[in-house]
Amino acid sequence: MVSGDVVLKVEGLEKSYSNRIVLNGVSFEIDKGQIKVICGSSGSGKSTLLRCLNLLTQPDKGRVWLEGEEITKKAHDVNKVRQKIGFVFQEFNLFNHLTALRNVCIALEVVKKMGKDEAKTLGMKELERVNLADEAHKYPAELSGGQKQRVAIARALAMNPVIMFYDEPTSALDPHLIGEVLDVMKKLAQEKLTSIVVTHEIGFARSVADEILFMGNGRILERGPPNQIIENPVHEDVRQFFRRINELYRRDER
Repeated sequence: MVSGDVVLKVEGLEKSYSNRIVLNGVSFEIDKGQIKVICGSSGSGKSTLLRCLNLLTQPDKGRVWLEGEEITKKAHDVNKVRQKIGFVFQEFNLFNHLTALRNVCIALEVVKKMGKDEAKTLGMKELERVNLADEAHKYPAELSGGQKQRVAIARALAMNPVIMFYDEPTSALDPHLIGEVLDVMKKLAQEKLTSIVVTHEIGFARSVADEILFMGNGRILERGPPNQIIENPVHEDVRQFFRRINELYRRDER
């Protein structure tokens, strides 16, 4: 059973590919309005975890509950699950032949069976929410990487998800475009939109996360409030990771 304000509960999640263990007994839960940031080196299982939670990848073992319903049951409707989860990928995954507005509206019309006028009104509202109302008529080729990612966020928001997943949403962006995406994500965090964010943007994590989960070798090695995990981690792998990150930041500031 899942109680109270718990939006998502994960219990003993496991996933392997051939002989390689990618997830090894991952368990945690997130309450309504919480922001959890997942950090870790490449190959630690972060992206696979999000894909398993959204059922884009089927876990080998373990159970996941969304709003009290176990979604890892064989008979569960995967499409209904995904309608409740907003997923923002590293790559923008926009339709190049559609304008920004149409990219936001298309799922509303096809999946939610919304009329075109209603979908357009909602689509414009969500583009305005990510500061892109003036770019609604433009095609992806006419937008910067940061603008494309904000369209992708607006598209996810338009489906009115109960939780948002972000899989390294700034990793494909030029450095000078990262801030505009993080600013939108900070604004959504202030709105208490329940979110799980995989990112290496430590300043962002420090400012918005209720908790940081640090993954290594498919496990959660350490978890806790941002300042504790970033400034005073217990696990040696976690200490080394944040030491490297801090060195990179200092180098960039010179």
